Amino acid sequence: MTAPLLEGYPRFHGSDPEATQAYLDTVGFRFEPARGDNTPLDMRVNGVYLPDMFIGYTQYGRAATIEATPERTDYWLLLPVHGCLEAKAGKEVVDCDPRRGVLTDPSRSGQLVRSQTGCGRLNVILTEAAVRRQLTALLGAPLSTLPDFAPVIDVAQGYGRSFAGYLRLAIDDFERDRSMLSSPIMMQQFEDLVFTNLLLSHRHSYTQSLRRLAKLIASRDVKRAIDYMEANLTAPIGLTEITAAAGVPGRTLLEHFKRYQGVSPMGFLRRARFARVREALRRAEPEENVTSIAMSTGFNHMGRFSVEYRRRFGESPSDTLRQRRRFPRSAGAPPWSGRVRRLS
Repeated sequence: MTAPLLEGYPRFHGSDPEATQAYLDTVGFRFEPARGDNTPLDMRVNGVYLPDMFIGYTQYGRAATIEATPERTDYWLLLPVHGCLEAKAGKEVVDCDPRRGVLTDPSRSGQLVRSQTGCGRLNVILTEAAVRRQLTALLGAPLSTLPDFAPVIDVAQGYGRSFAGYLRLAIDDFERDRSMLSSPIMMQQFEDLVFTNLLLSHRHSYTQSLRRLAKLIASRDVKRAIDYMEANLTAPIGLTEITAAAGVPGRTLLEHFKRYQGVSPMGFLRRARFARVREALRRAEPEENVTSIAMSTGFNHMGRFSVEYRRRFGESPSDTLRQRRRFPRSAGAPPWSGRVRRLS
């Protein structure tokens, strides 16, 4: 069996049924071990809390049934890592394995999960408030009801495969470097990636409304978004704040940003942050170093930062810094404007 994930972030580990139920009571679940299964109970919950989501790993060892209590009001993505489970989502029952996951809302569908012996799964729990907030930003209008998602996620292809891939990359990063969780900018970027891709790529009750948003965007609206991002490069901003500054629905902004700029707003923001770091390295004071300059713009994972910096600029951050110290900027040189490529 594959080793448990996120072992550096334990939440519960036990083999006593009463202790297991006592823990699950605190988080809003009912637990019933399968009868006739003599496999030892090995309940393990590991996970990381972000502002609007929880990313975790859960296993029970033996077969068990888990039911959410009515107090749960969040969306669940369950992706088996090994073994199988059966999930009830409304009137549908979804059989899940490492190639097929499920997305459901327990408060409205009475979610029931039957985990088979030896099953271990990834859980991504999204708060209802964040789903509402992000979808409202994309639509540019309040929601009449909360979104109802298609329950099946095909992890073998398309969006499901991409989602599983960047989820595992994030888990690898969390396991290697705990400091990532202390960076509001990086956490905002990751959550924005999860919510935006889920709402744009996975079918739900507002999918057609998002597709009908064909309103043409004026260059001044993109300019407003760019101005806002460039004024907030060191702040943990996301799509919600950017669309509010632009004054257009998020779906429209995404489509036309790619048309005019060739990237998404978040891609533009990342590009602008790298440009800011590069200019800061070129203008660094003697006491400054690569790490302090990168972290001031939200880059906490120095290994990944250095790899992407070299890919973008053809040299390492330390190379840029050494050139600054070898050829100091003349006193009369104009300061950096803070701008990256703009609309004509």
